[in-house]
Amino acid sequence: RVRPSSTVNYTKFNSAVFLLTGIPGKEDVHLWIAIPFCLMYVISIVGNSVILFIVKTDPSLHEPMYIFLSMLAITDLALLISTMPTTLGIFLFNTWEISLDACFAQMFFIQSLSFTESSVLLLMAFDRFVAICNPLRYISILTLPRIGKMGLVFVLRGVSLTFPLPFLLKRFRYCRSNVLSHCYCLHQDVLMMACANIRVNYVYDVFLSVTVVGLDSLFIFLSYALILKTVLKVTSHVKCLRALNTCVSHLCAVFLFYTPRIGLGLIHGYWKSSPPLLNLFLGYISLFVPPLMNPIVYSVKSRHLSSRIIRVVSPSLGCRASDMRDEKHRP
Repeated sequence: RVRPSSTVNYTKFNSAVFLLTGIPGKEDVHLWIAIPFCLMYVISIVGNSVILFIVKTDPSLHEPMYIFLSMLAITDLALLISTMPTTLGIFLFNTWEISLDACFAQMFFIQSLSFTESSVLLLMAFDRFVAICNPLRYISILTLPRIGKMGLVFVLRGVSLTFPLPFLLKRFRYCRSNVLSHCYCLHQDVLMMACANIRVNYVYDVFLSVTVVGLDSLFIFLSYALILKTVLKVTSHVKCLRALNTCVSHLCAVFLFYTPRIGLGLIHGYWKSSPPLLNLFLGYISLFVPPLMNPIVYSVKSRHLSSRIIRVVSPSLGCRASDMRDEKHRP
């Protein structure tokens, strides 16, 4: 089936469906474009699943840092699953249409999971803050029951704040262009299709951006400001660098998560005449790159985790590496 052109006039209808967008002008090669997307999904799912398996089965990894990493992996897996049907549907089967209810459901999961991931990144920043600034109380502050309660609170925060959005959108008639600008449903994108007063939705969207993404990123920044202040007091350069090195993985995850989302929010809100490909490119990066890169970054930076991964993937290689370490430290 050939996708209708986005230039068709849709101004006089009450849309029952939206049309998703793959890569405009490249519809004839979408099957080839599907290959890197499939690889990305497979690598992301396998990488996050391996981390979850290793953390669950290795008692030595039942520490706050790795528990928070497991939370991040679960959130990334859920985000991948929520976007996979429409993304692969477009590139593999030319399925462009999505019903309003399905679109609102996908938007709810993407939004609530994004808020949850932002919260997990905040918890990981708090973990680094306690570990560096107050190491003697690290175990007593970040107990397993407390970690579970904090995770539950932030999940409930994401779900409860996103819950009104589908109902606010469902009351509108959609009589403008029904062609969305991504291969999945975003609140700002759907909102532009409504032919009604969208002020309430717009104000609520700004409220969500400020209270979730804004506050989380602010607290993450303050955590690292305090970490830097503490580290700079250390006289030993080796200890200083060692402490900062434990934060590199988390800083990469923060950068990968917030940068494209902030850029996408600014484009939707203030730069209406932005190039469509830039909007599309940031949309793909914001949802597909963090789940792909987070397992890689943490596996590379954490020797403890990487050695466990090697042992699971290749037991003989893992034993050989372990023997080499033992021989190196043998007197």
